[in-house]
Amino acid sequence: MSEYRAGTGWDVHRLVPGRPLILGGVTVPFELGLEGHSDADVLAHAVTDAILGAAALGDIGQHFPPSDARWKGADSLIFLKHALELARAAGFELVNIDSTIILERPKLKDYRERIRQSLAGATGMELTSVSVKFKTAEGVGPVGEGKSAEARAVVMLRRG
Repeated sequence: MSEYRAGTGWDVHRLVPGRPLILGGVTVPFELGLEGHSDADVLAHAVTDAILGAAALGDIGQHFPPSDARWKGADSLIFLKHALELARAAGFELVNIDSTIILERPKLKDYRERIRQSLAGATGMELTSVSVKFKTAEGVGPVGEGKSAEARAVVMLRRG
């Protein structure tokens, strides 16, 4: 009999000048980027935490602490792939990813397929199992004021 587990992930980073805006492994041209120890890819971080959570394997900070110089500027898809390797070692397979990026600007509709393809490639999943949605914060809070970006993710794992 199969066991199914859902996991959720969330991340937020400030938008600052002088950094690239990387979302799901895709660089989006914009005058601001995400501040963080790694490449600060909020979407990859949210999906990573969702996978780790579903498999009860902790969180991204435990596996890739910002205090560790090895991860300075690191490609966050490395984190995602590592989380998936850990889940697979525990007997799980990734069934699907459903994610949302919350960002006032730039508009991301032209990047949806590239981001989906990047996540599918990083996880070895079919494109039809990867969903990426975009929302604004309607001018509310730090995201709405253009000061930060958030991402949320839900994944389903199956074992057995």
